[in-house]
Amino acid sequence: MIKNLIKAQQPDQHISPIAGTIFAVFMVAAILGAVLMDGKVNDNIIGVYVLGLTLIGTYIMFALKVASQWEKAVVLRLGKFQGLRGPGLFWIIPLIDTVPTWIDHRVMVTPFAAQKTLTKDTVPVDVDAVLFWVVWDAEKAALEVKNYEAAVDWAAQTALRDITGRMMLADLLVGRSTIDNELQKIIDERTTPWGVTVQSVEIRDIVIPQDLEDAMSRQAQAERERQARVILGESEKQIAESFSEASQAYIDNPTALHLRAMNMLFEGLKEKGALVIVPSSAVDTMNLGGLSGMVSLAQQQSHLKEK
Repeated sequence: MIKNLIKAQQPDQHISPIAGTIFAVFMVAAILGAVLMDGKVNDNIIGVYVLGLTLIGTYIMFALKVASQWEKAVVLRLGKFQGLRGPGLFWIIPLIDTVPTWIDHRVMVTPFAAQKTLTKDTVPVDVDAVLFWVVWDAEKAALEVKNYEAAVDWAAQTALRDITGRMMLADLLVGRSTIDNELQKIIDERTTPWGVTVQSVEIRDIVIPQDLEDAMSRQAQAERERQARVILGESEKQIAESFSEASQAYIDNPTALHLRAMNMLFEGLKEKGALVIVPSSAVDTMNLGGLSGMVSLAQQQSHLKEK
């Protein structure tokens, strides 16, 4: 930004390479002409010839300008606005006309930041953003503001600080798209009188203090643990309800309960070397006493397979 300020304060020295080449050609022609005419014509004629070519070359060098395809040159005549020139070749009157500003009509990219800005809930944050803007009226950009590039930069910074101070930290972290749109609207309103329009604003990064970041991380972890416990409790509740419904099917059907007990023992004994411990209460309730012989037989078969 400092380079832009210096550039805006310096007078224009935009000398076209074409004009410089023409000036060099005239100077070479003047020198060669003077050498060839030496001793053949009057010295006064030679002096007038050399002076004339020098003046013509100097005039062309300072009068002929070239603006690039994306540039507009602001021409002042005796300090008054004369018009815009370019792109391409154009002429000015040296010493009378000046070109103090060359306006770039390409899309400009300006990074800006709001450092150590307090949010609405008094949290210091550093916000970095990028501004995309373009000059749509070169005359206004040159005449209405001293340095339109610096003005756009400062307008963007103040707008970002203003929005940051009016928002809670949580809203600032999750509502980037909303902030981008609001920033674009505010900055565009400020820069429109200068002939500048804002195309878009993008928040790059939001940096919060490390201690607060650690606290937020612990809070998020605790919230996830709480949700996991709630889900586990809901699962246990559903399982209990399923068991309750299943128990209703076994109340008046002891045969089904007996078969279920046999299936449970079979599933437990399928694994090699498995040991099943059945509570005595389960033996009485599920009529497993008659199954003890089958259990012993299954264990014997398992030992034989191992051998």
